[in-house]
Amino acid sequence: MSIAAQLAQGSKLYIAGSAATPLALVSVTAGFPTVLTFLNATVATALLNGDNCVIADVTGADAALLNGTHVVSHKAIGVTNTTFTVDIDTTGATIVGTTATATPSDWIQVKEVKAIKPSNANTSSIDVTDLDSTAKEFRTGLVNNGTFTTDIHVLETDPGQIAVEVAFKASSVDIYKIETPAKTRTFSASCMKFPTVADSSVDGVQTGSMDFQISGDVVVS
Repeated sequence: MSIAAQLAQGSKLYIAGSAATPLALVSVTAGFPTVLTFLNATVATALLNGDNCVIADVTGADAALLNGTHVVSHKAIGVTNTTFTVDIDTTGATIVGTTATATPSDWIQVKEVKAIKPSNANTSSIDVTDLDSTAKEFRTGLVNNGTFTTDIHVLETDPGQIAVEVAFKASSVDIYKIETPAKTRTFSASCMKFPTVADSSVDGVQTGSMDFQISGDVVVS
């Protein structure tokens, strides 16, 4: 028995909701990663590693490097708990953040999750053999981060399950986050299957499963 095995209990699934309260940025420290300092630690208690954050109104010659959506890579690196970083290389850039804002997503937890089962990432095989080859030669294609399935107790009043059902019916690509005791993974995905009719049986509770297709990169923090 491995006492170093990572426990799954405490893992959580979230879907991004509406924008949370914007944070007023007071400075941006160029480098890699880029360090951003905001005004008030109290209003940023919901900002966590792996969160998506929309940065706006950064000025300076290289402002385009930061304005847009980025992932919080390290919250509170300073003693005042009012800093976070984004994995953008701004070394040598001219950036001013004293009038800028950073608006994190307001995450909605999907409750009653019993299991999260990923298909694991894979790549395609590209045949690059030519007439000078002495054996078959291959390159790997882009990473496909795959799919994952979640088994749930169906709870039709849960805001998280409701939000996923809305995304399913809209065929939308949304931002999701899986938190485990060890890591946080943030990514875009589409809900491909939703239990609009739950499994029901004698002496049981209503259950179902949801399937998701991941689109693009998975950011680990």
